[in-house]
Amino acid sequence: MTRTTTPLCTAVSGAITLLRTALKLALFTALGFACALAAPAARAAAPRSAAPAPAPPPSAPAAPAALTFTSLQLAEARALRDRALQDDTGYELLRSLTSRVGPRFAGTPGDSAAVAWALEQMRTLGFQNVRAERVKVPSWRRGECRVELVSPWPQTCAAVALGGSVATPPGGIEAEVVPVTNLDELARIDSTRLAGRIVFFTGRMTRATDGSGYGRAVTVRGRGAVEAARRGALGVVIRSVGTDRNRLPHTGGMRPDSGDTRIPALALSNPDADLLEDQLASGRPVRMRLTNSSRWADSTWSANVIGEIPGRELPRELVVLGAHLDSWDLGTGAHDDGAGVAIMTAAARLIGEARQRPRRTIRVVLFANEEFGLSGARAYAREHASEADRHVLGMESDLGAYAPLGLRSRVPADRLPAIRQMQSVLAPLGVEYRGNDASGDADVGQLVPLGIPVCDLDTDASEYFDLHHTANDTFDKVDPLLVRRNVACYAALAWLAADLPAGFGRAPAAPARR
Repeated sequence: MTRTTTPLCTAVSGAITLLRTALKLALFTALGFACALAAPAARAAAPRSAAPAPAPPPSAPAAPAALTFTSLQLAEARALRDRALQDDTGYELLRSLTSRVGPRFAGTPGDSAAVAWALEQMRTLGFQNVRAERVKVPSWRRGECRVELVSPWPQTCAAVALGGSVATPPGGIEAEVVPVTNLDELARIDSTRLAGRIVFFTGRMTRATDGSGYGRAVTVRGRGAVEAARRGALGVVIRSVGTDRNRLPHTGGMRPDSGDTRIPALALSNPDADLLEDQLASGRPVRMRLTNSSRWADSTWSANVIGEIPGRELPRELVVLGAHLDSWDLGTGAHDDGAGVAIMTAAARLIGEARQRPRRTIRVVLFANEEFGLSGARAYAREHASEADRHVLGMESDLGAYAPLGLRSRVPADRLPAIRQMQSVLAPLGVEYRGNDASGDADVGQLVPLGIPVCDLDTDASEYFDLHHTANDTFDKVDPLLVRRNVACYAALAWLAADLPAGFGRAPAAPARR
């Protein structure tokens, strides 16, 4: 169909176009007039010299990625922790050590047997670079001792020689007993009261979760005999440095200096110390007879036993897990420090079987002769000082297989975020963060002056000093579930420490606790 146009249509169309144009012009004019009215009001409302709004304060910068762990690393550590909680390798290692070797006092056949045992176990468990680094150790033999109350009421006491004591004459020593609380009181006493007598140190060790009572009480064991000898005493007996009520005395090493006069020194069990105090309280003179046959022999050789789980990327860099292989000669050294040997060895073995090994090498060091002079730790620090910069972190287990309670560190401040992440992995096991004042303990603490960072895992020491250095420190006192928990903690900590990309830098030097 074809469209046609008429004059009328043309006129109507033109009128419509004119009308649309007029309406648009009117609308634009009205809008412009409204804006013109509004602009002065807006300018009046705004301050004439208003400054730009201040920027929000910057948030604290996040720790660089190289100084913290990724979620995948933390997940691996948690998985390792959980596997350790189902594994009894540590407990079975401790059973083997205490039953196949037993007491491991430095310089004895038991010490040599322990070195051979440790080398065998590490090789069997798949460690690499397993070796024994020879260490010269002192040789002291306990012999036999006897303590008798002669008057006012004769009694025989349970006693043991302190490590390093000299012998009495063959017929023994008999003298009046003078009670003294501690070294401070001894220093204030007129020496004429002590000359020709036996000094009895009466101070008691207090029970504490952190074991702090030990540090206060042990000074008389270390220096009591030396200080009494300077004042003319013939011998010393001390109340055992322990928290138990058993009739089992606690031994332990003395700390004389070269040139100090030596006199016989023995420890009474706590019940026998009570007995002696009761007789002294009568007000009558108390006389005691001491007999002891301890002797020194020539120094001999032992060894630090070392085994490694090589790292996947930086095998020359090391995280050290330490414990001491020796023990005192009265018991089988189950908690002190067979437990530490088993815990650290089992933790490293689990790391070796992890789905992914850490970047760096885990080195287990089982130190010689901690109990009687730190021979192994001092030798290791001396002989490995040139490679101190390769040691990323050190940890030690030497407070028995008891409940882990806290983590301490000694690292640069910029590594603390990583430490707090490590603690978070242990939090489900009841471990809290306790500060950046770790010592490394007796053996690993010898590495701190070299600038090597350390961590301490604090355990519940409430019961540890019931058994410490006694014949009662035996395998039956060890809880397998607590061994697992300790292994879980050290395995997770060591894996993370060995996998932190930047490592832990250098820590300021600080003395060890002992």
